[in-house]
Amino acid sequence: MTLYEKTLFVSKPYLGPAAESFLTRQCKTRLKIEPPLLAASQMAELAKWVGIGAELIMDKDKAVELARKISVLQ
Repeated sequence: MTLYEKTLFVSKPYLGPAAESFLTRQCKTRLKIEPPLLAASQMAELAKWVGIGAELIMDKDKAVELARKISVLQ
């Protein structure tokens, strides 16, 4: 399983069917990469942006929880 696939798996319970488009948008606009190229060295930055973006559409505690789970993926 690629790092992107792991991230998507962790994100789906929080974001539902929007998880893939949400993560793709974060990777492309914030990290300037295609999602399959996601590397372990980029996870902290991705987690930061996911937390910021997710907080706009869900409870802050849930957004922080999702960002924390993403930040530890390898």
